[in-house]
Amino acid sequence: MTNRPFLYLAPIRGITDCLFRNLLQHHFGGFDQAVAPFINPQPHSNFDPRQLRDLQPEENMALPVVPQFLHTEAEGLLALAHRLHDLGYEHLNWNLGCPAPMVTRKRRGSGLLPYPDAIASFLDHILPRLPMQLSIKTRLGLNHPDELAGLLPRLNDYPLKEIIIHTRLGKQLYKGPTDPKSFGHCLELSRHILVYNGDITDIATWSSLQRQFPTVQRWMVGRGALADPFLARVIKGEQFSAEQRATMLINFHQDLYTGYKESLAGPSHLLGRMKQIWFYLAASFPGQQKIWKKIKKANSEEHYLATVDKVLHSSLSTTKGPEPPLFP
Repeated sequence: MTNRPFLYLAPIRGITDCLFRNLLQHHFGGFDQAVAPFINPQPHSNFDPRQLRDLQPEENMALPVVPQFLHTEAEGLLALAHRLHDLGYEHLNWNLGCPAPMVTRKRRGSGLLPYPDAIASFLDHILPRLPMQLSIKTRLGLNHPDELAGLLPRLNDYPLKEIIIHTRLGKQLYKGPTDPKSFGHCLELSRHILVYNGDITDIATWSSLQRQFPTVQRWMVGRGALADPFLARVIKGEQFSAEQRATMLINFHQDLYTGYKESLAGPSHLLGRMKQIWFYLAASFPGQQKIWKKIKKANSEEHYLATVDKVLHSSLSTTKGPEPPLFP
């Protein structure tokens, strides 16, 4: 057994698209694979090829990616799986964890966890016809940890690649404490490889979890990596000086901004996407709340760039003295 952890980048809808994944890996590295944000259900007869733009293999060379689906309609899912297999994918992930109320009301995502018979029936139907390995990303339950605890022994009968467990309930959304203790109970109940996910935000947290679960080798990091893009490499034992951090953050932002300016339709979409990213990234800088409020108020590209220039310029000047404007 290797002591080197295998790190997944979590799927975060609206942020971890192909461009973001590639640039995060290019500038910071540390991740071994990413799970892509889920593809919406599509009737198999009306499947839209545009759903696969983010998953074109030639666009995902920097970081291997696992497609994810939210389907509960078997024929639609199988049509998608065969399309993905034709593109070369050998691993597909089923999202049984999405906590969004508009999803759970339809008994998708974590909304399906209270219905283990439906989950088993779906697996019975698709697995004999699925042309690739299947993993599951889930939560401890929708309303109570007993939901996943009751499901896991039944899943032992299925040839799953692994099960990724976000250690919250669906009803919590992304708020409140995680529940590592219930994850430990899951380890006792499952014969599958389990992946820990949930609030790995710094090296101290990961080290504590690693000591608590010494047999777990696979981990998923999401919002923690958005707030601290160095986290994956720090987990793997690397360190960075303040000057290195400042320079790498500046280069990452410049490439990200340029990439979205070229690919998104107009300034409003561009600013909206960058603000989504800064909601998390502001945590990498002192005075994060003030920084986020200033960036949030930016109502034009010029206003945004001037604000970000001050933030990034300040982080650099504290390490190596005055610098010319980052966005001349």
